[in-house]
Amino acid sequence: MAKVRLTQVKSKNGATKRQRANLQSLGLRRIHQSVEVELNPVSKGMIDKVAHLITVEEIS
Repeated sequence: MAKVRLTQVKSKNGATKRQRANLQSLGLRRIHQSVEVELNPVSKGMIDKVAHLITVEEIS
């Protein structure tokens, strides 16, 4: 599976409870924090739900 680097670029203050839970599950807690996750169907779904709050970079 591919790996991606996720960086939170917007605040979660206006987000719904589900979006906040997705950010926490992905390991993001603060703005400008980055994490690397395996890209599988579960994480892809979570990324899609909070795409407006994060940036995604593919890691080779």
